[in-house]
Amino acid sequence: MPTRPAPAAAPRSGFAMVRSIPTRWMDNDHYGHVNNVAYYSYFDTAVNGWLMEGTGTDIRELPAIGIVAETGCRFLKELSFPDEVHAGLMLERLGNSSIVYRIGLFRGEDEDPAAVGRFVHVYVDAATRQVVPVPRVIRDLVSSLPSAPQGDA
Repeated sequence: MPTRPAPAAAPRSGFAMVRSIPTRWMDNDHYGHVNNVAYYSYFDTAVNGWLMEGTGTDIRELPAIGIVAETGCRFLKELSFPDEVHAGLMLERLGNSSIVYRIGLFRGEDEDPAAVGRFVHVYVDAATRQVVPVPRVIRDLVSSLPSAPQGDA
């Protein structure tokens, strides 16, 4: 099965929406840097925290929920506790039932990312898990995100 290339790096200034995520002691591995699995947790925290704050809605209570269908990460620099991570979001694609986000993780005030990720939400009915359209409240918020440059993902 062919894999999709990792998203291209963008500077912090390319992300209009950036939220802070503190690293935790338990994020570090034996080698003294944040373990790769923690980056995916940062992606989830950045997207879902922004959706909850931006909509003023507990997204877990909507009739349609976003299920993570795909993630990817390109690691560029090490992060380590007690770094403060800043996660920037861009919109790669807004479909009928899915949203593809581009995420940049930045250490402290660095302009260049430590990692760049791709995060795909597919919306499903909360009860039946059948694919449904992106809820209007989510679509309206996500539409406000700047679009990721085309041709570099």
